[in-house]
Amino acid sequence: MQFLVLTERFTDKFPAEAWKPELIAAEGQRVRELYAAGVLRSAWRRKDKPGAALVLEVADEAEVREAIESLPLFKLGMIGFPLVTQLEPYPGFGPR
Repeated sequence: MQFLVLTERFTDKFPAEAWKPELIAAEGQRVRELYAAGVLRSAWRRKDKPGAALVLEVADEAEVREAIESLPLFKLGMIGFPLVTQLEPYPGFGPR
């Protein structure tokens, strides 16, 4: 199953100096690990607010939560997930 996850940075709770380069590097490393494992299919930076849009492919919602909760910034309480939803194929591309 594929899931869409929107993340948001809690910039109102954490000042700019809290977003240290080593934390961002650790987050990037974990994202690369999830991608290499075939869990993360794609990732984009959000333009409307600080955060990301992720597409993950896992067996169920428990696995998607396990993956996103392994992110270092989540563990530090610096990001949240306002949207986690399962995706299904668009039927307009199927046979008629």
